[in-house]
Amino acid sequence: MFSKWRERLRHTLGFRLALWYAVIFIASSLALVALTYLLLAASLRQYDRDTIETYLVQFAAAYARGGANGLAREIRRIEVAAAPGLLFVRTVGARQDVLFLSMPEPWRRFDLSQLATPSLSGEQTWATLHTGDGGDVLEVASVRLADDTLFQVGMSTQRRAELLRRFRRVLLLDFASIILIGLAGGAVLTSSALRPVRTLAETVGAIMRTGRTDARVPVQDTGDALGELGTLVNAMLDRIDAVLAGMRGALDNVAHDLRTPMARLRGIAETALASNDPVTLRDALGECLEESDRVVAMLNTLMDISEAETGTMSLHVEPTDFAKLIQQTVDLYEDLAEERGIKILTNAAALSVPVDRNRMRQVLANLLDNAVKYTPAGGRIEISATRDGPDAVLSVSDTGIGITPDELPHIFERLYRGDKSRSARGLGLGLSLVKAIVEAHGGRVTVHSTPGGGTRFDLRLPIVLPTFHRCNPPDMSR
Repeated sequence: MFSKWRERLRHTLGFRLALWYAVIFIASSLALVALTYLLLAASLRQYDRDTIETYLVQFAAAYARGGANGLAREIRRIEVAAAPGLLFVRTVGARQDVLFLSMPEPWRRFDLSQLATPSLSGEQTWATLHTGDGGDVLEVASVRLADDTLFQVGMSTQRRAELLRRFRRVLLLDFASIILIGLAGGAVLTSSALRPVRTLAETVGAIMRTGRTDARVPVQDTGDALGELGTLVNAMLDRIDAVLAGMRGALDNVAHDLRTPMARLRGIAETALASNDPVTLRDALGECLEESDRVVAMLNTLMDISEAETGTMSLHVEPTDFAKLIQQTVDLYEDLAEERGIKILTNAAALSVPVDRNRMRQVLANLLDNAVKYTPAGGRIEISATRDGPDAVLSVSDTGIGITPDELPHIFERLYRGDKSRSARGLGLGLSLVKAIVEAHGGRVTVHSTPGGGTRFDLRLPIVLPTFHRCNPPDMSR
């Protein structure tokens, strides 16, 4: 199905783009050719008229100097030198009598009465004579001299028409070439332009056929929209890979760590059934309920970690007063700390940080719970919040048992529990959740610890979140 869709897309889109390119290219070329032809025709027409006006001035001067004989000599000289047999010259007196007429014999069929005659001295008019049988066309300029003599000079437009006729034939050949170039160029350019789209379609098709998401679209740094599309598709595939990897990791951890609680549940149930004692049965049910709560808590925490690590955790980011948030969390553990003889000290500056209040309270609760759990009686826990440039730094330090250098690189791994922490009740997910939530806010977590000398966790969060952290990502777990 996908291959058919891809072929249909390639043919229909490619054909439309090639056709549009060819149409625009041919239309623009045709407009340019037409404009060139019109300009050439106008230029030739103006050139002929300038020539006629030049002859008109020369012949009028010759007539004024030598009369009809002088005009005849000047006409013969011009015809011999420049325009043999192509000139029409007529002089009409004040009484409408023809004083002089020179025109080739084939032009005798022109109706000279159609010539417009100017009524005022110095006024010039133009007229075009047609024979009506598709033959020569005569263009005539008329001017009335000061003595009321009418002077008329004309030329045939045959040379101009023949030149334009040849030019039209050349333009037809050029236009045919333009059509071929437009069609071929449209096909080549469309094929080149759609190559990234075809590559994208092939990559997506390979993913759909094989189910593997490790394929990537080859992207060239062209800076255009298609290159950006390929980059975005690769980023989306990276995001999908991260989500799938998180899901696989969570499933592996769940499958591995559910064995112990499930085996414990089975052992409790078998022991209770074998005793057949109501009191033992009641106690067994209580233990089963407690163990199931631990399993549910572990599953929920693992899902939270996976969502945070893959960027699908829904964060309701809003400006949060860190000092108030720290005090609220400390109030939850103050009684427990007093029972164990531990002091909790806070030193929080006035900071408003854009975070998810509930998730950040969860982070503080996990850190404070670990600090209370692993700090001996008489110890001290300090919580501080300060600003360091563009970041807010939240520190939780204690005077507890510390962490060995061998265990320190692994404390943020899921379900990892160090040797000294195995005696304390827990899931081994608290620090993994802390790291995932902080990084989902665009921050980072560092830890410093000395065995027997205490531990300090530093949370660095941006005061102004990057754009992709401000927006609440979609909840893909639904």
